[in-house]
Amino acid sequence: MSRFSSSRKTWLVHYHELVKTWTRRSSNSVDGEDVAHDAIAGMLEQDVARISNPRAYLHRSAANSLIQRQKREQPALTIPLQDLSEQDHPVVSGAEEAAYCGQLSEALLAALDELPPVCQQVFSCHRLEGWTVPEIASHLGLSVSSVEKYLTRSMRHLQLKLQQFSS
Repeated sequence: MSRFSSSRKTWLVHYHELVKTWTRRSSNSVDGEDVAHDAIAGMLEQDVARISNPRAYLHRSAANSLIQRQKREQPALTIPLQDLSEQDHPVVSGAEEAAYCGQLSEALLAALDELPPVCQQVFSCHRLEGWTVPEIASHLGLSVSSVEKYLTRSMRHLQLKLQQFSS
């Protein structure tokens, strides 16, 4: 009983901060609450007495959970536009759609220009060239973790900047 009560006190102290932080950092509030829950559940499954810094453990666990969640949501296969056959290229049928595509392209380029060069490189390699995270890490001489962070930062920035174009 004492193990439960001490571990309960440990996670309760950090629960509201954890939910608030990760709700703000994730794309929606449900993801933030879910990663906070996963972090706390993971901590309670461990021997809590062996965790020297519960706050740091919870935040690292939540960050890892959010990265894994975003990896699962990304499409498994991307094909560069130039590799598509002519009949598979997207067609713009009217002047209004052409204007919309032009505005979207300009907004995308402007948003990409706002990112640091390394984020631009990582995004380009992953989304335009179809490289995997380990391939990008090897090519750029970065750790896999750094590439994941740069990719997450890029995607979050683009999502925010291009939100007005989502249906």
